[in-house]
Amino acid sequence: MSDSTEEPFLVFGAPKIGEEEIAEVEACLRSGWLGTGPRVAQLEKDFAAYRRVQASQVAAVNSCTAALHVSMVAASLEPGAEVITTPLTFCATVNAILHAGLSPVMADVDPRTQNIDPAAIEAAITPRTRAIVPVHFAGRPCDMDAIMAIAEKHSLVVIEDCAHAIETEYHGRPAGTFGDFGCFSFYVTKNVTTGEGGMILGRDEDRIARARILALHGMSKDAWHRFGDAGYKHYQVVECGFKYNMMDLQAAIGLHQLAKVDTHWQRRRAIWAFYQQALADLPLELPAEPETDTRHGFHLYTVMVDTARCRITRDGFLDAMNAARIGTGVHYLSVPEHPYYQQRFGWRLEQWPHAMRLGRQTVSLPLSPALTDADVERVIATVRRIISG
Repeated sequence: MSDSTEEPFLVFGAPKIGEEEIAEVEACLRSGWLGTGPRVAQLEKDFAAYRRVQASQVAAVNSCTAALHVSMVAASLEPGAEVITTPLTFCATVNAILHAGLSPVMADVDPRTQNIDPAAIEAAITPRTRAIVPVHFAGRPCDMDAIMAIAEKHSLVVIEDCAHAIETEYHGRPAGTFGDFGCFSFYVTKNVTTGEGGMILGRDEDRIARARILALHGMSKDAWHRFGDAGYKHYQVVECGFKYNMMDLQAAIGLHQLAKVDTHWQRRRAIWAFYQQALADLPLELPAEPETDTRHGFHLYTVMVDTARCRITRDGFLDAMNAARIGTGVHYLSVPEHPYYQQRFGWRLEQWPHAMRLGRQTVSLPLSPALTDADVERVIATVRRIISG
């Protein structure tokens, strides 16, 4: 049995769930409509309004991974085409490229922003390049002016991975609205959660309509509403699609999460700023401040633990935080570090030195609107104790 005086474990990325979400889930259960239905449609409408696009430009799916995969298929990229993305991302970004029958190409990151470096994108382009997948890391927008200029110059599709970037803006425009598609995550640790879930935002309404069809077995659009109270709708299978649709049970959570998005963002921004100030004198490498004329999503707060400077390894720091009952994350061990990609592609870590270093030093501290002031102070005190010895 644990000691009754032991402090509670701070779960990394715990969502803030209110009574509104709980009541909506109960109402959904009592309605008998758990699958794709009116709550999914309402979430799509609300999300479109939040990102200042038409409701016909979005489609809810069951994960950001699904959103990325479907977007690549809907973009009609030829098999084997090269897709440039960042090595500092979750494996889902690269796996979606592979599942779409495409070839991933890594371009290193800017070590200050930790986002993909436009100069590295330009250097990675070959005659087989057909698309770019920039990832707005930790909620910081990529340099979309430079990326879109490269895409226009080379006639490339752009699919924005916005898993960290629901609130993110660049020069007054929402992330996800620059490229051909923007793909968002509603995973449990994300700024808006449905437990599992995602959203596709498309610039072209024909392409997003195709993405919607692909996300539900390739059935014609009437299939989304075939069990409604307007009567049975016959459907036709028009493509070989996937089982990627979102359920109303998920959307029931998301409706109220989205309604609170700005309130929660303000709280995360305050915690992020508190960390910046309270940890500034430690030998940690802290995140760069947000760029001018951008809106940072403040999804992650990542610090770099350099063994020589901090007198502790990154993994030693992770273990010490866990022993203090504080959850942390690693975002991310660089993609080429993983055995599968090394074996399949023969990638050498030294090809992307910035991503390699960051991946070996990064630690994400708890950052959630569910954290109390006391929780934040506990995190800071623990970090200071571990680093200061």
